[in-house]
Amino acid sequence: MSDRQLLPADQLKEKLSEPAMDIRYLLSRGYKRKSAITFVSNHYRLTVPERHILTRLVFSPKKADHRNKKKLECSQLKGCDVFVDGYNVLITIETALKNEPLWFADDGFLRDTSGIFSNHKITDTTCIAVDEMLSTLANLKVRSATILLDSQMSNSGILAELICERVKNKTFKGDTRTSKHVDFDLKEAGANAVIATADSVIVDAVDKVVDITECWLKQNSRSLEVFSLNSHIMDKFEN
Repeated sequence: MSDRQLLPADQLKEKLSEPAMDIRYLLSRGYKRKSAITFVSNHYRLTVPERHILTRLVFSPKKADHRNKKKLECSQLKGCDVFVDGYNVLITIETALKNEPLWFADDGFLRDTSGIFSNHKITDTTCIAVDEMLSTLANLKVRSATILLDSQMSNSGILAELICERVKNKTFKGDTRTSKHVDFDLKEAGANAVIATADSVIVDAVDKVVDITECWLKQNSRSLEVFSLNSHIMDKFEN
């Protein structure tokens, strides 16, 4: 198998579960995250994409618990002002729409593992993802939603216009804009803001977070199988 090829998700789950446990152990003993992942990945002779998956999904129990405590339930968003990490949310929903694997990370946030962020293109699936995201926000009865898109991304202005047009008839106040510093804007949104993202760096820096993709899955009773390298995370989702 080349570094560009991945096993099916169920086989990946089986292959990576033990390395994930080893990484968690090392992290809980104080090892640096990058060193722990590299050491374990070398030991198991994992490919570059497999190492990428571990980096996206596996965290120390302490870090995972700290992040998960910031995460609001979908039912708690009524009347809230939500700031959306646009590409982060849309790409994850697109992944589900294309029936590609989604994973619950140790910290309880849904993440894709495709690594397509820098190569994102606007497609018909993107348009559907926009509609699904906006409908989810409306169903959650948020007061307002500010959707931020990285201006460095190709065609971000076109995507912003598309979202602006489709948000007009929604029940909440909507605003969409591009920014050169989305991470900073989200971190500085204010103490009362709820941040919709699964970006680890942003989650660590804010007080209240929501996983819009998870809310969307639950609202639509999606039959998509979601994978995890940490069994108790799935138990919590299913309950």
